[in-house]
Amino acid sequence: MLLFLISCFSFLLLSKVGSRLWAFPSFLFCIFVPLFTKGMFFTTSFEIPRMFPYTHKNMRPKREILEETKEFSLLDLPDLALDSILDKLNPSELCSMARVCYFLREKCTSDHFWAKHFKQKWSGVVGDSFYREWQCYVASRRVPRFLNSRVQKGGFLQFFYGIFLKKLQMKERDCVSRFFLPVNSVMSCYLALETGKFWFPAQVFNREVQNGHIGFVLSCYDAKLSYDSTSDNFVARYPSHGKSMIEEDIEWDRIRASSVDTPANATHVSTCLDELKPDDHVEIQWRRSKEFPYGWWYGVVGHIESCTAYNNESHCQCHINDIVILEFKQYSVESQWRKVSIFRKDHTETGDGAVGFYGGIRKVCKKGEIESWRHLWPDCTLE
Repeated sequence: MLLFLISCFSFLLLSKVGSRLWAFPSFLFCIFVPLFTKGMFFTTSFEIPRMFPYTHKNMRPKREILEETKEFSLLDLPDLALDSILDKLNPSELCSMARVCYFLREKCTSDHFWAKHFKQKWSGVVGDSFYREWQCYVASRRVPRFLNSRVQKGGFLQFFYGIFLKKLQMKERDCVSRFFLPVNSVMSCYLALETGKFWFPAQVFNREVQNGHIGFVLSCYDAKLSYDSTSDNFVARYPSHGKSMIEEDIEWDRIRASSVDTPANATHVSTCLDELKPDDHVEIQWRRSKEFPYGWWYGVVGHIESCTAYNNESHCQCHINDIVILEFKQYSVESQWRKVSIFRKDHTETGDGAVGFYGGIRKVCKKGEIESWRHLWPDCTLE
């Protein structure tokens, strides 16, 4: 009650208009008297309303501090639980999480999480030739561009460039470790493919068939490919007689990893000739002229003309004959492209300018490869 009377008396003093002398002391009296009398004479206390937000953690009420300490962070999880969560994220979500903090960046950019995504999306179209090409690409990115510039041996310029390059390389390594991904990481490889910046080697089925070139049906040619994420298709660049031919909108089912390590302009060394028998599935190199690269063409092993056991495998002797007949059943029986005969021993490139040149042979054993060829079988017989 006494505090109430003192406060009322202070406000009465403030209400007198024209008395500036009393205004300021009365205002101070109104503010400080309750503070000094709080807890001295009364058991009931009044809380001063908070006029401004607190600016320091120690000034916050204890209730707010306790609530803040009870907040749970994703980083408080055990490593096994956190890894299980990150393992369920897709590549886009992993990239977003990597921007949160340094700890999550180290986690989300590790090869452990990206190897699974790389295998799921790219394993069907990359092979040994891809990894060799990628290692060359990584090596070229690690070397500064002007390291190849010619500097005269000896003298001040060589000394200056030596000191300058050492400092620059140290600075680049420091920046890479803090801000950039390692060039040889799985994530870097994945993003290089996803963005289409890296043209990788692979093989394309039925080259240019969609452009009306039906002569390439059931063939597979080497190419450099770039992925287009907007259309989820590929762009192919074919080497052809000193020029590069471009084909766009190539779908996933028309692409495979390179089947062999043989370059497109070299004859493949055949190691399966002794074991070939009728009805085996094969691929054989063919090119129109020796100036063009080889393509791989699908066919099956047929019977020689002197064989009279077409319907009786137990009496067939074609597998021990030195001549092997290869049939391309997508062509009609009268077509000059229907059959070709090769020799098991001392097989080399055969042919002429009329029918083209046949090179090495590889046997197709995997069911997945055979199904890929059958999936591309033409609707009508070719002439």
